[in-house]
Amino acid sequence: MIELTENLDDIENSLDKLEENMLLNDRYDSYPAVVTIHPGAGGTESQDWAEMLFRMYRRWIENKKFSYIINDYQAGEEAGIKNVTFTVKGRNAYGLLKSEKGIHRLVRISPFDSSKRRHTSFVSVDVVPLLDKDVDVKINKEDLKIETFKSSSAGGQHVNVTDSAVRVTHIPTGIVVQCQNERSQMLNRQTAIQILKSRLFELERQKSINEINKVRGEKKEIGWGSQVRSYVLQPYQLIKDHRTGVEIGDVQSVLDGDLDLLIRSFLEKSYYKK
Repeated sequence: MIELTENLDDIENSLDKLEENMLLNDRYDSYPAVVTIHPGAGGTESQDWAEMLFRMYRRWIENKKFSYIINDYQAGEEAGIKNVTFTVKGRNAYGLLKSEKGIHRLVRISPFDSSKRRHTSFVSVDVVPLLDKDVDVKINKEDLKIETFKSSSAGGQHVNVTDSAVRVTHIPTGIVVQCQNERSQMLNRQTAIQILKSRLFELERQKSINEINKVRGEKKEIGWGSQVRSYVLQPYQLIKDHRTGVEIGDVQSVLDGDLDLLIRSFLEKSYYKK
């Protein structure tokens, strides 16, 4: 009986992998993912929400037995984070995490409000594939502004203290990439430029998708704040993905990294929409 149960579990795992391979068949789905979390307006409240999302993704990464490296971490003045960029490596890392790209909305009683009022906070999550050297993205040196600076925050255990942090600005697009995780200025610069190339590549790819959608006449739904997902903690508890309609009442499990249902639903809708 035990052997039969183990065989059934093996079959189920094999079917899950086959289905995942079917859903994740784009060229870059197997690549590592570069994730950037940036709070919206709202100061400490939205910065704390950004930290909550960062924790959620770290838990998900641990559950998947993936690995991650923090490229840039800027702590908030009172709580939370002003910005964090990290690279995730694992099986189909980008293909899975691309579902998280967009605006994430939180509704809760603010722990920073002495009047215990309900607050709504927004955080943007950006996800791009980390390109290999075989993907050619040309950047003119004159289009780059490269600055070095001392790390303003050690980011707890996440970021090494260093005097050789690098900020790279792509002048034509205004894209800014910072890296302070590596111990040398040269390595920080190389990593920053690699991430910049990935973002420029994704920008061009998105432009192509938008042009195709214009030809097709596709209309995109625009919700309040253009959020892709809402996390409501008060006056009730519910997480809703506005792209798929999936609703989950166990909010804490999701915040603890249980994202598989949300991710799978997004991938299935995207696949069958093709």
